[in-house]
Amino acid sequence: MVTSTSASAPSVSGRIKSSSLVDLAAEAIRKQILSGSLGPGDRLIEERLTEELGISRPPLREALRILSQEGLIETRPRQGSIVATLTDQDVFEILTLRSALEKLAVELGVPVSDPHRLERCRHALEQMEDCARREDRATLVERGYAFHASIVALAGHRRLETTYASVQQQLLLCMARNLYVREHYHENLVDHVARHRFLLELIEAGDPQAVLAELAVHGERSFTEPQPGKPDGRQNT
Repeated sequence: MVTSTSASAPSVSGRIKSSSLVDLAAEAIRKQILSGSLGPGDRLIEERLTEELGISRPPLREALRILSQEGLIETRPRQGSIVATLTDQDVFEILTLRSALEKLAVELGVPVSDPHRLERCRHALEQMEDCARREDRATLVERGYAFHASIVALAGHRRLETTYASVQQQLLLCMARNLYVREHYHENLVDHVARHRFLLELIEAGDPQAVLAELAVHGERSFTEPQPGKPDGRQNT
């Protein structure tokens, strides 16, 4: 049941307890998508969501409109809303764009000329480590994006940061799917974050070629599930 308290987050049970119904409903559903609780193509059933979140349909529909604008869900006339699905071409375009932007950032920003920029990287990594310990997968995805965005920020290049931010929601979808696959087939959450810790150590050491080499293999098992006869989990893709 909705109340008029000043709480700014969903309760433990998931039911919203704030007057900011639209924003909190959007955040609650967003976390289900990023955690993998709702997967690509899953239908968002309004009756179920209104019951789970303890809200009426008008704020729920406004929340779904926000998520649709972000690209996290797709709303179709007379069919309702589903979690957005990325095609292989979508993933290819998003990840190659990300790689190109991060490569440019490293080339411009490593060695790091302003030590304060590293603090943003360290803070994001600490949050990732906390999320891994708490098994908070949705926030881990968001903090993972923040970590990679902090690498881009090392370049001190405003237009580069703006371009990277323009594909944030698409990157979040990729990262959410990536985390799901990696955790189920390749590594636990702590090991997942440890790869990012190693990347930061290379950045702190100031060797751009070493950083670029690590970035090149950083996501080598992304979206790759074990196949019969392939014990290392790689596919012929």
